[in-house]
Amino acid sequence: MLELFKLLGNKRLFVILIGLVMFIALMGFTLGPRASLSWPEKFLRDTVGFAQNIFYKPAGYIAGLFKDIANMRDIYKENEELKIALAHYTRDKVQYNLMDKRNKDLEEALHFTNAQKEQNNYTYHITQVVSVNSDTVNRSLVIDLGERDGIKVGQSVISSEGLVGVISHVSNFTSTVKLITTMDAKDPNSNGISATALNNHNVFGIIESYDEVSKTLQMTQIKEDDPIKEKDTIVSAGDPSKYPQGLIIGTVEKVQVSPFGKTKTATIKPAAEFQDWKLLFVVSQPEVPQ
Repeated sequence: MLELFKLLGNKRLFVILIGLVMFIALMGFTLGPRASLSWPEKFLRDTVGFAQNIFYKPAGYIAGLFKDIANMRDIYKENEELKIALAHYTRDKVQYNLMDKRNKDLEEALHFTNAQKEQNNYTYHITQVVSVNSDTVNRSLVIDLGERDGIKVGQSVISSEGLVGVISHVSNFTSTVKLITTMDAKDPNSNGISATALNNHNVFGIIESYDEVSKTLQMTQIKEDDPIKEKDTIVSAGDPSKYPQGLIIGTVEKVQVSPFGKTKTATIKPAAEFQDWKLLFVVSQPEVPQ
Protein backbone atom coordinates (compact mmCIF):
# COMPACT_ATOMS: atom_id res chain seq x y z
CA MET A 1 0.00 0.00 0.00
CA LEU A 2 2.83 2.32 0.84
CA GLU A 3 4.47 1.51 -2.45
CA LEU A 4 1.24 2.42 -4.28
CA PHE A 5 1.15 5.88 -2.66
CA LYS A 6 4.78 6.38 -3.58
CA LEU A 7 3.94 5.55 -7.21
CA LEU A 8 1.01 7.97 -7.11
CA GLY A 9 3.32 10.55 -5.78
CA ASN A 10 5.03 10.56 -9.14
CA LYS A 11 2.91 13.19 -10.97
CA ARG A 12 3.95 12.14 -14.45
CA LEU A 13 2.92 8.54 -13.90
CA PHE A 14 -0.35 9.70 -12.33
CA VAL A 15 -1.24 11.82 -15.37
CA ILE A 16 -0.50 8.91 -17.74
CA LEU A 17 -2.67 6.59 -15.66
CA ILE A 18 -5.58 9.05 -15.67
CA GLY A 19 -5.22 9.58 -19.44
CA LEU A 20 -5.23 5.80 -20.03
CA VAL A 21 -8.42 5.42 -18.02
CA MET A 22 -10.11 8.26 -19.92
CA PHE A 23 -9.00 6.81 -23.25
CA ILE A 24 -10.46 3.40 -22.39
CA ALA A 25 -13.69 5.02 -21.24
CA LEU A 26 -13.90 7.09 -24.43
CA MET A 27 -13.32 4.01 -26.56
CA GLY A 28 -16.09 2.14 -24.79
CA PHE A 29 -18.43 5.08 -25.23
CA THR A 30 -17.83 5.59 -28.97
CA LEU A 31 -17.85 1.91 -29.93
CA GLY A 32 -21.13 1.11 -28.19
CA PRO A 33 -24.46 1.14 -30.09
CA ARG A 34 -25.93 4.66 -30.20
CA ALA A 35 -28.85 6.27 -31.96
CA SER A 36 -27.12 9.66 -32.38
CA LEU A 37 -23.73 11.33 -32.15
CA SER A 38 -22.57 13.17 -29.04
CA TRP A 39 -22.13 16.92 -29.19
CA PRO A 40 -18.28 16.73 -29.25
CA GLU A 41 -18.49 14.36 -32.23
CA LYS A 42 -20.99 16.62 -33.96
CA PHE A 43 -18.79 19.63 -33.29
CA LEU A 44 -15.73 17.81 -34.61
CA ARG A 45 -17.47 16.64 -37.79
CA ASP A 46 -18.93 20.06 -38.46
CA THR A 47 -15.54 21.66 -37.97
CA VAL A 48 -13.83 19.21 -40.30
CA GLY A 49 -16.59 19.61 -42.88
CA PHE A 50 -16.33 23.39 -42.73
CA ALA A 51 -12.56 23.26 -43.18
CA GLN A 52 -12.86 20.81 -46.09
CA ASN A 53 -15.44 23.05 -47.73
CA ILE A 54 -13.09 26.04 -47.48
CA PHE A 55 -10.29 24.17 -49.25
CA TYR A 56 -12.47 22.08 -51.58
CA LYS A 57 -14.27 24.92 -53.34
CA PRO A 58 -11.15 26.76 -54.55
CA ALA A 59 -9.62 23.42 -55.57
CA GLY A 60 -12.83 22.55 -57.42
CA TYR A 61 -12.84 25.91 -59.19
CA ILE A 62 -9.23 25.42 -60.30
CA ALA A 63 -9.89 21.88 -61.48
CA GLY A 64 -13.01 23.09 -63.29
CA LEU A 65 -10.97 25.83 -64.96
CA PHE A 66 -8.51 23.30 -66.40
CA LYS A 67 -11.43 21.10 -67.47
CA ASP A 68 -13.09 24.06 -69.19
CA ILE A 69 -9.85 24.80 -71.03
CA ALA A 70 -9.72 21.18 -72.23
CA ASN A 71 -13.38 21.41 -73.27
CA MET A 72 -12.66 24.60 -75.17
CA ARG A 73 -10.08 22.73 -77.21
CA ASP A 74 -12.62 19.99 -77.97
CA ILE A 75 -15.26 22.58 -78.86
CA TYR A 76 -12.80 24.34 -81.15
CA LYS A 77 -12.00 21.05 -82.89
CA GLU A 78 -15.69 20.17 -83.25
CA ASN A 79 -16.38 23.67 -84.58
CA GLU A 80 -13.71 23.20 -87.26
CA GLU A 81 -15.21 19.84 -88.22
CA LEU A 82 -18.69 21.38 -88.42
CA LYS A 83 -17.37 24.15 -90.65
CA ILE A 84 -15.88 21.55 -93.00
CA ALA A 85 -19.13 19.53 -92.96
CA LEU A 86 -21.13 22.70 -93.66
CA ALA A 87 -18.84 23.54 -96.58
CA HIS A 88 -19.32 20.02 -97.98
CA TYR A 89 -23.09 20.30 -97.48
CA THR A 90 -23.18 23.65 -99.29
CA ARG A 91 -21.13 22.21 -102.14
CA ASP A 92 -23.30 19.09 -102.38
CA LYS A 93 -26.46 21.18 -102.25
CA VAL A 94 -25.27 23.29 -105.18
CA GLN A 95 -24.43 20.14 -107.14
CA TYR A 96 -27.81 18.62 -106.29
CA ASN A 97 -29.65 21.76 -107.40
CA LEU A 98 -27.72 21.79 -110.67
CA MET A 99 -28.41 18.07 -111.29
CA ASP A 100 -32.06 18.50 -110.36
CA LYS A 101 -32.45 21.40 -112.79
CA ARG A 102 -30.61 19.50 -115.52
CA ASN A 103 -32.85 16.48 -114.94
CA LYS A 104 -35.98 18.60 -115.23
CA ASP A 105 -34.67 20.24 -118.41
CA LEU A 106 -34.02 16.79 -119.91
CA GLU A 107 -37.50 15.63 -118.93
CA GLU A 108 -38.99 18.66 -120.69
CA ALA A 109 -36.77 18.14 -123.74
CA LEU A 110 -37.79 14.47 -123.96
CA HIS A 111 -41.46 15.39 -123.46
CA PHE A 112 -41.89 13.32 -120.29
CA THR A 113 -45.52 12.91 -119.30
CA ASN A 114 -46.73 13.98 -115.85
CA ALA A 115 -47.05 10.31 -114.88
CA GLN A 116 -43.39 9.71 -115.76
CA LYS A 117 -42.28 12.75 -113.77
CA GLU A 118 -44.24 11.70 -110.70
CA GLN A 119 -43.57 7.96 -110.78
CA ASN A 120 -41.02 8.05 -107.92
CA ASN A 121 -43.01 10.40 -105.67
CA TYR A 122 -44.17 7.73 -103.24
CA THR A 123 -46.62 8.24 -100.38
CA TYR A 124 -46.00 6.46 -97.07
CA HIS A 125 -49.00 5.49 -94.93
CA ILE A 126 -48.13 4.76 -91.30
CA THR A 127 -49.85 1.64 -89.99
CA GLN A 128 -49.85 -0.68 -86.99
CA VAL A 129 -49.95 -4.45 -86.84
CA VAL A 130 -53.28 -5.85 -85.62
CA SER A 131 -52.42 -9.56 -85.66
CA VAL A 132 -49.72 -11.99 -86.82
CA ASN A 133 -50.18 -15.35 -88.52
CA SER A 134 -47.08 -17.43 -87.73
CA ASP A 135 -48.10 -20.38 -89.90
CA THR A 136 -44.98 -21.52 -91.80
CA VAL A 137 -47.06 -22.05 -94.96
CA ASN A 138 -48.82 -18.68 -94.88
CA ARG A 139 -46.91 -16.11 -92.85
CA SER A 140 -48.87 -12.88 -92.88
CA LEU A 141 -49.78 -9.77 -90.92
CA VAL A 142 -53.01 -7.85 -90.54
CA ILE A 143 -52.64 -4.06 -90.41
CA ASP A 144 -55.12 -1.38 -89.34
CA LEU A 145 -55.45 0.33 -92.74
CA GLY A 146 -57.92 -0.74 -95.41
CA GLU A 147 -59.77 0.27 -98.53
CA ARG A 148 -61.18 3.42 -96.92
CA ASP A 149 -57.57 4.59 -96.40
CA GLY A 150 -56.66 4.10 -100.05
CA ILE A 151 -54.85 0.79 -99.53
CA LYS A 152 -54.82 -1.53 -102.54
CA VAL A 153 -53.70 -5.07 -103.31
CA GLY A 154 -50.11 -5.16 -104.54
CA GLN A 155 -48.79 -2.19 -102.56
CA SER A 156 -45.47 -2.74 -100.79
CA VAL A 157 -45.14 -2.68 -97.01
CA ILE A 158 -41.87 -1.67 -95.34
CA SER A 159 -40.48 -1.14 -91.86
CA SER A 160 -37.91 1.48 -90.91
CA GLU A 161 -35.21 -1.10 -91.78
CA GLY A 162 -36.40 -2.54 -95.08
CA LEU A 163 -38.98 -4.37 -97.20
CA VAL A 164 -41.49 -6.51 -95.26
CA GLY A 165 -44.01 -7.75 -97.80
CA VAL A 166 -46.88 -6.86 -100.10
CA ILE A 167 -50.62 -6.28 -99.59
CA SER A 168 -52.44 -9.49 -100.57
CA HIS A 169 -56.02 -8.81 -99.37
CA VAL A 170 -57.90 -5.61 -98.52
CA SER A 171 -61.10 -5.08 -96.56
CA ASN A 172 -62.74 -1.83 -95.52
CA PHE A 173 -60.76 -1.29 -92.32
CA THR A 174 -57.86 -3.77 -92.41
CA SER A 175 -55.45 -5.34 -94.89
CA THR A 176 -53.42 -8.56 -95.02
CA VAL A 177 -49.68 -8.37 -95.69
CA LYS A 178 -47.96 -11.37 -97.28
CA LEU A 179 -44.37 -11.45 -96.00
CA ILE A 180 -41.39 -11.83 -98.32
CA THR A 181 -40.34 -14.74 -96.12
CA THR A 182 -43.08 -16.77 -97.85
CA MET A 183 -41.45 -16.42 -101.27
CA ASP A 184 -40.96 -19.75 -103.03
CA ALA A 185 -39.68 -20.22 -106.58
CA LYS A 186 -41.84 -23.36 -106.91
CA ASP A 187 -45.02 -21.48 -105.97
CA PRO A 188 -46.78 -20.13 -109.10
CA ASN A 189 -48.49 -17.48 -106.96
CA SER A 190 -45.19 -16.15 -105.60
CA ASN A 191 -43.88 -13.20 -107.60
CA GLY A 192 -40.15 -12.46 -107.69
CA ILE A 193 -38.60 -9.09 -106.92
CA SER A 194 -36.42 -7.40 -109.53
CA ALA A 195 -33.38 -6.27 -107.55
CA THR A 196 -30.20 -4.27 -108.00
CA ALA A 197 -27.40 -2.86 -105.83
CA LEU A 198 -27.86 0.51 -104.15
CA ASN A 199 -24.55 1.96 -105.41
CA ASN A 200 -24.12 -0.08 -108.57
CA HIS A 201 -27.08 -0.33 -110.94
CA ASN A 202 -25.12 -2.66 -113.23
CA VAL A 203 -26.07 -5.37 -110.73
CA PHE A 204 -29.32 -7.16 -111.53
CA GLY A 205 -31.07 -10.30 -110.35
CA ILE A 206 -34.38 -11.76 -109.20
CA ILE A 207 -35.19 -12.48 -105.56
CA GLU A 208 -37.69 -15.33 -105.68
CA SER A 209 -37.21 -17.57 -102.63
CA TYR A 210 -36.52 -17.58 -98.91
CA ASP A 211 -34.39 -20.17 -97.11
CA GLU A 212 -36.03 -21.08 -93.81
CA VAL A 213 -32.88 -22.72 -92.44
CA SER A 214 -30.43 -19.85 -93.01
CA LYS A 215 -33.12 -17.13 -92.72
CA THR A 216 -31.90 -15.55 -95.96
CA LEU A 217 -33.31 -14.59 -99.35
CA GLN A 218 -31.93 -16.10 -102.55
CA MET A 219 -31.15 -13.78 -105.47
CA THR A 220 -30.84 -15.70 -108.73
CA GLN A 221 -30.43 -15.09 -112.50
CA ILE A 222 -27.35 -12.94 -111.90
CA LYS A 223 -25.07 -12.77 -114.92
CA GLU A 224 -21.64 -14.37 -114.62
CA ASP A 225 -19.83 -11.03 -115.21
CA ASP A 226 -22.15 -9.12 -112.87
CA PRO A 227 -20.13 -6.95 -110.39
CA ILE A 228 -22.22 -7.98 -107.36
CA LYS A 229 -20.13 -8.54 -104.23
CA GLU A 230 -20.43 -9.21 -100.51
CA LYS A 231 -21.82 -6.41 -98.29
CA ASP A 232 -23.62 -4.77 -101.23
CA THR A 233 -26.96 -3.25 -100.21
CA ILE A 234 -29.68 -4.75 -102.40
CA VAL A 235 -32.73 -2.65 -103.30
CA SER A 236 -35.77 -3.15 -105.51
CA ALA A 237 -35.13 -2.25 -109.15
CA GLY A 238 -38.71 -1.14 -109.70
CA ASP A 239 -41.91 -2.76 -110.87
CA PRO A 240 -44.94 -1.07 -112.44
CA SER A 241 -47.39 -3.00 -110.26
CA LYS A 242 -45.51 -3.61 -106.97
CA TYR A 243 -42.17 -3.24 -105.23
CA PRO A 244 -41.34 0.36 -106.22
CA GLN A 245 -37.79 1.32 -107.05
CA GLY A 246 -35.29 1.88 -104.24
CA LEU A 247 -36.85 -0.13 -101.39
CA ILE A 248 -34.09 -1.66 -99.26
CA ILE A 249 -34.23 -5.45 -99.23
CA GLY A 250 -31.04 -6.59 -97.50
CA THR A 251 -27.28 -7.10 -97.64
CA VAL A 252 -25.28 -9.60 -99.68
CA GLU A 253 -23.72 -12.25 -97.44
CA LYS A 254 -22.35 -14.62 -100.08
CA VAL A 255 -22.06 -14.91 -103.85
CA GLN A 256 -21.57 -18.26 -105.54
CA VAL A 257 -21.70 -19.73 -109.03
CA SER A 258 -24.94 -21.48 -109.92
CA PRO A 259 -24.91 -25.27 -110.47
CA PHE A 260 -24.91 -24.86 -114.26
CA GLY A 261 -22.04 -22.36 -114.14
CA LYS A 262 -23.58 -19.69 -116.39
CA THR A 263 -25.11 -17.50 -113.67
CA LYS A 264 -24.49 -16.60 -110.05
CA THR A 265 -26.64 -16.80 -106.94
CA ALA A 266 -26.41 -14.33 -104.03
CA THR A 267 -27.47 -14.98 -100.45
CA ILE A 268 -29.22 -11.89 -99.06
CA LYS A 269 -29.71 -11.18 -95.36
CA PRO A 270 -33.05 -9.31 -95.04
CA ALA A 271 -32.80 -5.80 -93.64
CA ALA A 272 -36.17 -6.00 -91.87
CA GLU A 273 -36.55 -7.80 -88.56
CA PHE A 274 -39.49 -10.20 -88.85
CA GLN A 275 -40.38 -10.07 -85.16
CA ASP A 276 -41.59 -7.60 -82.52
CA TRP A 277 -43.66 -5.75 -85.11
CA LYS A 278 -44.29 -2.10 -84.34
CA LEU A 279 -44.91 0.63 -86.92
CA LEU A 280 -44.96 -0.25 -90.61
CA PHE A 281 -45.45 1.83 -93.76
CA VAL A 282 -47.56 1.11 -96.82
CA VAL A 283 -45.89 2.53 -99.94
CA SER A 284 -48.30 4.03 -102.41
CA GLN A 285 -47.21 4.85 -105.97
CA PRO A 286 -48.85 7.57 -108.09
CA GLU A 287 -51.68 6.33 -110.28
CA VAL A 288 -50.62 5.38 -113.79
CA PRO A 289 -53.26 6.41 -116.33
CA GLN A 290 -54.59 3.54 -118.43
